[in-house]
Amino acid sequence: MIAALPLVYTVLRGTDRGWESLWRYVGSARTAELAGNTFTLLAAVTAASVVLGTGAAFLLARTDIALPRVFLPLLAMPLAIPSYVAAFSWLTHVPGLAGFAGSWLVLTASNTPLVLLPVYAALRAADHAPEEVARSLGAGPLRAFATVTVAQIRLPLLAGALLGALYVLNDYGAVAMMRYETFTKGIDYAYNASFDRTAANVISLVLVAVALVFAAGESLARGKTANRVGSGSARTASVLRLGTARVPALLALSALVAVSVLMPLGGLLPWLFGHTTGALDIPEILSALGNTVTFAGAAALLTVLIALPVGIMAARSRGPFARSIELAAYAGYALPGISVGLALVYFGINTMPAWYGHGQLVVLAYIALFLPISIGATRAAIAASGPQFEQVARSLGSNGLSTTARVTVPLAAPGILAGAALVFVSCAKELPATLLLQPAGQNTLALELWKHTEVVQYTQAAWYGLILVVVAVLPTIALQRIVGGTPVAAVRVDSEASR
Repeated sequence: MIAALPLVYTVLRGTDRGWESLWRYVGSARTAELAGNTFTLLAAVTAASVVLGTGAAFLLARTDIALPRVFLPLLAMPLAIPSYVAAFSWLTHVPGLAGFAGSWLVLTASNTPLVLLPVYAALRAADHAPEEVARSLGAGPLRAFATVTVAQIRLPLLAGALLGALYVLNDYGAVAMMRYETFTKGIDYAYNASFDRTAANVISLVLVAVALVFAAGESLARGKTANRVGSGSARTASVLRLGTARVPALLALSALVAVSVLMPLGGLLPWLFGHTTGALDIPEILSALGNTVTFAGAAALLTVLIALPVGIMAARSRGPFARSIELAAYAGYALPGISVGLALVYFGINTMPAWYGHGQLVVLAYIALFLPISIGATRAAIAASGPQFEQVARSLGSNGLSTTARVTVPLAAPGILAGAALVFVSCAKELPATLLLQPAGQNTLALELWKHTEVVQYTQAAWYGLILVVVAVLPTIALQRIVGGTPVAAVRVDSEASR
């Protein structure tokens, strides 16, 4: 219901002038222009993120490349860097990058970890026996990986690609900074250019429809999964010797770190140490830090609790009801933050006035926006844990709730915690909805950064950006340790094509 609330508001506002008006906006030249720009960027970013994320995960998990424990947290760091901060830094270095190229570069760097981390974890956990069989039948290393291993990591790969695609649809900060017009930029312009919100809500509905199509396609592509729980342990993958390719591979990972981490953070340095535009307000910084951690932490905890039953249902049931619930949860993630914020402003004023102007609505907005992140992580973790353990527990007399608490959740705990870390980071960086719903006197780090940027206080803005990155880095490191650790149970997932 929380995820569907902004969608219901958007539908009602988008159709309040009749269906004829709605279809006129949908078929307009402006909508077609925004759609072309958005889909071009989405396809380019998703393709690049999948290739780079999968390639980097393979190098770190399956080869003898140097310093894998150093590269993994570095390559996860873009999750902690807001896209608008990265865009600002890139434009500081390369002003001519504005437009499609800059938007593609920033969003690809931001999205690659969404594929890298789950694929890396899946590669470490995957049973190597099928790949050895393929090699014994004459397949080369690349062919065996493409035909066997990719099938084993299909579920996390698809989940990461879907989240990346939805992130591109929903992003406002990077494209606004790069002056590239997508659906979200068009929605913002429509909201601010006129008191008539119909056009903005119609564009939001188009965005939701596209997101639901992607989510449905990902759900169908997942197909059926078969869980390996054998009498023996799964075969651990042998380390691939890179030989002469080791140096080029090392340079490739170093270049990826430079583009996605060093350049975005480097753009802040001139403003941190090279300019003086006023003293820092330490109490203001501490207050913003406390508000950020409080709002993001509460949202992450509640999101995990809400996502758990949905993730279990999505992993264990392929019926229409389970798919409908899962798809409904993705609606909020598809809506831009400004649409979710306006929906909750309307909801707060008309139905929950006691909540309006307080932190509850901010947390509610975060849940609506980022619930799919937790659902995707929970679903993948539950699917990997295998139903056999639950069946054994039930055969020994445990009821459904006891089995979930004592068997299912502990087995899936690493994936669930990874989802919580991603939600926390996303909430800490969120700007548009927070801007609309912020309680008086309770600014977050993102809001303070935006406020100081608006009045050209770039030194203060840079410090808030740096602190925000540090706050987001901590759960990102925890996330890296989760996906890089030893699996909780000897369970492996072999994905099979739908029959």
